[in-house]
Amino acid sequence: MSKILVFGHKNPDTDAIASAISFSYLQNELGKETEAVALGEIGEETAYALNYFGVEAPRVIETAANETNTVYLVDHNEAQQSVSDIKEVEIAAVVDHHRISNIDTANPLYYRAEPVGCTATIILKIFKENNVTIPKHIAGIMLSAIVSDTLLFKSPTSTPEDEAAAKELAGIAEVDLDVYGLDMLKAGTNMGSKTAEEMIDMDAKSFPMGDKNVRIAQINVVDIEDVFAKQSELEKAIQEVNLENNYDLFILVVTNILDSDSMVLALGNPIIAVEDAFGVKLENNKALLKGVVSRKKQVVPQLTEALTK
Repeated sequence: MSKILVFGHKNPDTDAIASAISFSYLQNELGKETEAVALGEIGEETAYALNYFGVEAPRVIETAANETNTVYLVDHNEAQQSVSDIKEVEIAAVVDHHRISNIDTANPLYYRAEPVGCTATIILKIFKENNVTIPKHIAGIMLSAIVSDTLLFKSPTSTPEDEAAAKELAGIAEVDLDVYGLDMLKAGTNMGSKTAEEMIDMDAKSFPMGDKNVRIAQINVVDIEDVFAKQSELEKAIQEVNLENNYDLFILVVTNILDSDSMVLALGNPIIAVEDAFGVKLENNKALLKGVVSRKKQVVPQLTEALTK
């Protein structure tokens, strides 16, 4: 039997990479033959975490069916966010913390989805349920995933379970949670060397909403104005991407990790849906979203409602 590939979503963030690595490690300890892979290059935040704990970055794949007939999905379940040939392989397991949409399988599968802030929080439970010891380096990257997805517990998606899991994993990894967490988050906020094309693709996901195809990208910074100094370049890049991929709407969410606010840049049609979703008026295609830091909880549901009325 071919090796089972384990991967998170396209444009992988720290949770997608860390959950693939940790879930693959767990399954191998339980007697499976798996390999963690990635559906895109890692970002600076993830690289910081992997380097800190001495973990090698997974290799990047474009397709899966040429290597295996079975895959495990982590940190996603929607087909458009997964490997391009997802319909040609069997999905045997999913571990996720997002909405469930457009997934169908020919056979029964292991499906674990919980309303927590991070997939790694769920994977920690599965380690415990199977009495598998978590080594220091695996604990470190799982901790990194929780810090990333919850913005060090500032995100409304964060739950007491996430915070308890992070504290437990920090103990195993032998790091100071607050010090390491802030250093890791800051490592991912340097946009100075990034092109507009790179910024709008770093952490971007596609979502079907009603009859619209919506692309939502999010980047974390410590100074929003550093990004919007390139607004004309960002808008040009977004317009090109919209045309190339038939996106109806593209929303770039720029989040200040220190203030816990976001500035949104939106282009496409119907643009009024963005204003309706957040109760704001776009000026020069942008608006401040006070207290908004979570795409999953504070952006996607609101836009979905506005586009499906």
